[in-house]
Amino acid sequence: MHLRLTDEQEMVRKTIRKFVEKELIPLENDVLRNEREGKPSLPEGKMEELQQKAEEAGFWGINTPAEYGGADLGQMMLAIVQMEVARTFVPFQFGGSADNILYYGNEQQKETYLIPTIQGEKKSCFAMTEPGAGSDTRNLRTTAVKDGSDWLINGEKTFITGGNEADFVMVIAVTNKELHQESQGRKGVTCFIADRSMGWESEYIHTMGEWGPAALIFDNVRVPEENILGEIDHGYDLGLEWIGFARWIVGARAVGAAERLLNMAIDYANERETFGKPIGERQAIQWQIADSAVEIEAAKWLVLNAAFTLDQGEDNRHYASMAKLYGANMGNNVIDRVLQIHGGMGYTRELPIERWYREARLWRIYDGTDEIQRLIISRNLLKGHVKIG
Repeated sequence: MHLRLTDEQEMVRKTIRKFVEKELIPLENDVLRNEREGKPSLPEGKMEELQQKAEEAGFWGINTPAEYGGADLGQMMLAIVQMEVARTFVPFQFGGSADNILYYGNEQQKETYLIPTIQGEKKSCFAMTEPGAGSDTRNLRTTAVKDGSDWLINGEKTFITGGNEADFVMVIAVTNKELHQESQGRKGVTCFIADRSMGWESEYIHTMGEWGPAALIFDNVRVPEENILGEIDHGYDLGLEWIGFARWIVGARAVGAAERLLNMAIDYANERETFGKPIGERQAIQWQIADSAVEIEAAKWLVLNAAFTLDQGEDNRHYASMAKLYGANMGNNVIDRVLQIHGGMGYTRELPIERWYREARLWRIYDGTDEIQRLIISRNLLKGHVKIG
């Protein structure tokens, strides 16, 4: 067992941090001002400019297989990269990647959707959640009915990340109602790749944070048979894989943000004086800082364990749920303490703390709520799928 980063991993981590500090953090004031004025966080073309700089530094397709031009650094490195990028709230993601389930496409689908997505020519989104069906897939109502050599999709999806910008969607729809009910939502649904030009529409959903998901409306959207991704009636498996991958990434982002914020709190506690001495000398502040540091470290190891398990080719879903549950709650707790330490200034929009506060509240909801993660973890233990120790 080796509990330290390798020399290569440490080198990558330092390089990413340098990129974040040089290219992203200096943009934070502009992002805050743009968002206060109701403008996009980054001006048009800025994301592509930043991605180009990252590519020139050697970071393109962090986890994309080498055969598609990616760096293929593995899940551990992806976790480390996500932690570093999350040290800023400036919206950024490295170019050269695609949704993990797109790799299950046939050669034609890879040529039409996967490769253009990796190259940045197309944007995708994944749609399973509905107004009446989140984690409970038995309540899915979006349907796909065979019509000649095509399928007609009808229904509505909600809270879809990237749905307003996407060129195509990987949408889950019920294709066999009886099988869907008999299997408690685990079968009878199929994943379709639907281009925006096929007729689906998106509507912006306003939230308490800066994240702007979409509602997707399908009204007799005609999708050809060849756009079925994976096997018919087995789209649930693809959905699980997509969501499972995203879960531990939430934990990684929480770790990165919490580390940056705790450093802000430490600096402020050493500078801010009350009654003749820095507030960092007050036990009430010391304990908040100590608890935060311990929780961040614990969350970090949960995330790295989930990533390491995946790198070994093993099932990491149990560990991914643990990383998501603990990481998301840790992030919320730390940000709340940091805001409290900063007092009234932490509540203002002059500092980014309140922005992170609003964003962090979402971590406990999307890609599986706290309650769903607890259900998964306890069920695995009670049924003997996973043993303690």
